[in-house]
Amino acid sequence: MATGGLFSGNSAWTDIHPAKIVVAVFLLAYPTFTSDFFTYQIGAYSLILGMVALSLMMLAGYGGMVSLAQLTVAGFAGYLMAIFGDNSVGVMGLGWPWWLTIPVAILGAAVFSALIGAISVRTEGIYTIMITLAIAVAFFYFVRQNYALFNGFTGYAGVEPPTLFGVYWRAPIPFYYLTLALAAFFFFMVLYGARANFGLSLQAIRDNPRRMHALGYDVTVHRIVAYFMSGIIAGTAGVLLVWFNGRISPGSVGVDVAIDILVIAVVGGMRHPVGPFLGAIAFVLLENFAIDLIDRERFNTVIGLAFLLVVLFSPDGLLGIWSKVRNRIGLNWNARRRNARAERDDGQTAPSFEQ
Repeated sequence: MATGGLFSGNSAWTDIHPAKIVVAVFLLAYPTFTSDFFTYQIGAYSLILGMVALSLMMLAGYGGMVSLAQLTVAGFAGYLMAIFGDNSVGVMGLGWPWWLTIPVAILGAAVFSALIGAISVRTEGIYTIMITLAIAVAFFYFVRQNYALFNGFTGYAGVEPPTLFGVYWRAPIPFYYLTLALAAFFFFMVLYGARANFGLSLQAIRDNPRRMHALGYDVTVHRIVAYFMSGIIAGTAGVLLVWFNGRISPGSVGVDVAIDILVIAVVGGMRHPVGPFLGAIAFVLLENFAIDLIDRERFNTVIGLAFLLVVLFSPDGLLGIWSKVRNRIGLNWNARRRNARAERDDGQTAPSFEQ
């Protein structure tokens, strides 16, 4: 499952690599040398999309289940935040305290994800994709047409994080660090979980479900639990996403943005939890700066071309490209070291003809 090197999946997640320290320091110091736009619209948004894509990577990379409903799960959590918490549209908004609304939203999203899993895990391949896509489409049209609960096309506005310890958590820097902390937490949990008994069992089920069933493993339950766990990640990202936008509407859970999550995961790479975050950064940068070069209407064309290029030339995404570059550099460096060592050894062992 691993790509090796800097992001090696075979090493313990607690291993300290100098490059990892550099990345960690960069992420922590990022808001100190960037503007609010880059901190909030680029940094925080990339981390949120990366978390949603991470939930997909967990299902597809470790479980072999490609779900197009992960953004739907995140959107469901966002709607629960607006319904049970506070909003400014005068519809629903039960006004529950934040310490109750947030767990209910995340747990509700996880249960919703498990229900999606219960429906889709009995199929494989393209059928799983089609079922989850159908659920995403159905949810989009349902929330758009339901005004009693979801406020229809308008959705909900005025959904903001609480002010704790005197900090307004929607301000760019506090929100970035909140998002970074949660993204790092789930990153390491997925990385560690892939080596735990459940993660190893899930990967074995992905590779040979019939053999695992013959060994006594309940394949269906394992897959549904994986959906539940991915729902926790997607649900948390959904809470952050509704805080990020300050609102949620059917457009937030549209089919186009649901497919964007798949593109992010594939472009970044599904063989390691860092892949979705790399894909999210690339996607957000293109989304914000490609329109300076092309029309906004043609942005999806650029994304589609990037997706095709990655699939054709690097099936492992950006991680695959990094792995090839690392291997090439490493092989050249190792070859030079071997040649230098061989020349030195030849010089030391060469016979002397001096009298």
